[in-house]
Order: sequence, then structure tokens, then C-alpha cells
Amino acid sequence: MKAKILLVDDDPDMRELVGSFLGQNDYEVRTTDSAAGLRGFLDAEPPDVVLLDYKLPDVPGEPPQDIGLTLMPTIRHRWPEAEIIILSGHGTLDVALEAGRLGAYTFISKPFELGKLLADIQCALEHKAQQAENSALRDALATMSGVSSPVFKSAAMQAVIRTVERIAPTDVTVLITGESGTGKEVVADLLHSLSRRNKNRIIKVNCAALPRELIESELFGSVKGAYTGAHADREGLFRQAEGGTLFLDEIAEMPVDTQSKLLRVLQDQEVRPVGGKTTYKTNCRIITATNRDPEEAIKQGKLREDLYYRISTVSIHLPPLRERRDDILPLAQSFLRRFSAQANRIINGFTPAAIDRLLNFDWPGNVRQLQNEIQRAVLLSDGPWIDAADLSIARSRAGEDAGSDTNFTLLEGVERNTIIQTLKETGGNKVEAARRLGIGRQTLYNKIKAYGIKI
Repeated sequence: MKAKILLVDDDPDMRELVGSFLGQNDYEVRTTDSAAGLRGFLDAEPPDVVLLDYKLPDVPGEPPQDIGLTLMPTIRHRWPEAEIIILSGHGTLDVALEAGRLGAYTFISKPFELGKLLADIQCALEHKAQQAENSALRDALATMSGVSSPVFKSAAMQAVIRTVERIAPTDVTVLITGESGTGKEVVADLLHSLSRRNKNRIIKVNCAALPRELIESELFGSVKGAYTGAHADREGLFRQAEGGTLFLDEIAEMPVDTQSKLLRVLQDQEVRPVGGKTTYKTNCRIITATNRDPEEAIKQGKLREDLYYRISTVSIHLPPLRERRDDILPLAQSFLRRFSAQANRIINGFTPAAIDRLLNFDWPGNVRQLQNEIQRAVLLSDGPWIDAADLSIARSRAGEDAGSDTNFTLLEGVERNTIIQTLKETGGNKVEAARRLGIGRQTLYNKIKAYGIKI
């Protein structure tokens, strides 16, 4: 199914160029030239991504105005799941930051390379899929008390949920670890929603997505003139999260010098804006997350050891889906109900062959991959049951030669061969192999086991 793009730009050459390029790359593209044209689309089927020009005429023929950002609240209200990318030839740092505050996925300055635009759209679509996964997992976690059939049946996830229930009402700092796609952001949302701070906001920031030169301004705020482009005082995320929760995702990707300043803030409960001479008190709960092994991140110099001890009063580890197979079928059934309803289809469930394939696959992409697989099967299947033939994942490996490459998907095969080659280069030294591959030791051990690699 083609992703849907809505391009809102008053330049006819831009609409023609971008529309043609995206169409050639298998996107379904609609275009309009004004704010009025955009409003005319609001009752139509929602797009997946909106490319929104910063300067637009209100109606065709009028001079362009700085109204692109003013349209964002309306877009987000009518199409809450759509990602918004702002395009501008007149942008400043303040405009980019304001676009981010209003919920834009990213800001692209004109002129831009079409390849970069394509990459940003693909990343936005991945983010949209992740948000959908988070929404589904939040629904799943709502069943944890057994009001309906619980989605998480594994002992590991039941232990996670019990921990969340115990610590959510407190203000302890929490570090959530786990591979990509295991639901770390969902757990952060649950901790906030069950806390005494839930009437205030949870502010989220991906530390890996912020440019190094902007991260301190984004976190702590800045005063006018603190750096080039700082035309006014800026409110930081700590102030925005006042009374609520601040979720710092991918904490090990934060620059080490910024980590030292964050540590000082956590110790003193005071924030000094960039370029400022005075501090202000802060009162927000800190939740952090990383997909790295913290011990390895400390050894590699990516995470300060003193900060680690400060943020990990309680650590919650989310095991990968392959280590909690009791959750695979309940999650798959939950996703099936959701996507069947969205597609207005009646699908009774999975055939025994499909169940066997779901349960015996290792799910390197974890819950996110499972969700995408079920959505694809719902859209492409013909009958009232999802059969093994409707699934794109590899055949069951149970009872087959674990050393053979033929039982793996293309991406899995590439990853397996890379691990084998790295282990050969390091003489079987798993610690050094994990370092070269940029993954934690435990992650490497899990993949060696999953791929049947013999040392």
C-alpha cells in the first residue's frame, strides 16, 4: 500500500518537481497551493506525511505570508497521526525550533536535495509506525490488571508491569533499557500516566536526534544573544516539563559534556539557561532510556558513570520478543483486532500454520516488527483467516539446520554474515566483536544464539 503525501506549496515548479519525484518513488502524492487548498483536503482521507511550506498565500493569487506554522494545530487536530515536515526558504533557527515545538517531525531549508527529502520522508514514516506501535502497546498495557485477556502473559513482562505499578506513584529516576522496538517509550508513558504528575505534561526528547550545538539550548533554554540566531529568550524542556515528567530517550547518545551539565541539574534541581547568569528551580521527574548496554556505553565513554548511577535509581529492562515468546500470540491477536477494524474487515484469527510461524520466528525488530507484519497480513490476505502464506517472515526454524543461511530473511542473512565475519576477525572474542559492531555484549550473545552461529 502506497504511503500518501500531501504537498502544500505555492511554487508550481516545486509542486511539479517534488510531486513527480515522489511519484516515481512509489508514493501517492496530492498537491495544493494555499492555506485554503489545504483546508479543502481536511475532510478527505488523511495523508501519512504533510510537506508544508512556511510561506503560503491564504487563498490562491494573494501574496505569501508566514502562515505555515499557524496551520499546524488544525492539521494535527484533524489528522493526529500524520507527520508534518516544514519546508522553507526563509527559515531561521527560531522558526525551526518553533516548528519542532508545535509537533513538526523536521524542518527542511530550501533549496534541498531530493534525496534528502526522500530520506526525511522515510524516517517520518518510520516514526509514524513507531507511534502507532506505542499507541497499540498503551492499549495493551491497559489490560494488565486482567479486565480482559492480558496481552502480556510472559513472566518477564508481568514482572516489568508489577515494577511499573510500584514505582509509578513515586518520583524516583528510572532508566529503561532494551532493544529498539521493545516499547521503552510506552513504559515511560505508563509511568507518567500512573503517577501523581499525570495532570501535567510528559515532555519527550530523543537525544540522538538533536544537533550537538542545539541540545543544551533545547534542554536548559537560552537567553537572547546567547548564540547566533538566538533572537529571543528560549524556554527549555525542563521548564516545559515543570510539574510533570521529562523523558530523555537515547541518553547514551547525548554529548558527554552535556551529560555533565545534566548531572549538575539533577543534583541541584536548578537550571541555568545557555548564556544566562541566573538559575531557576526545576521540579520534574526524569525518565531515561537507551538501547545500549549501559556498562558497555560507560566503557566506551558514551555514558558518564556518575550520571548513570544518578538516573538509574530504578532500572527496568524490556527483554526482546524472542525471549518472551508467550507474548507473541496475544500481541499478534491484539494487533489483528485493531487492524481488522481499521480496514473494515472480518478476520477470525490465525491458522495453526500461521501461529507456528509467528511463534518460531525470532523477531529481530521486536514488537514493532510484529505489529507491521500483522498490519501487512491484514491488508494483503484474502480469506477470513491469516494463513502462513499471508506472512512475509521466514519459515519456522524449528528442527532445521541452524547453521544454514537459507532460513533467514535477506536482512537477517546480512546481519548474520556480518557477525560471523567480525567474530572471525577478532578470533572469536565476543567482547571485541560487540565493540566493533556497536552493540552490547548481551545483544551479541542473543544474536549468536538466535542465528545458530558456532564459535
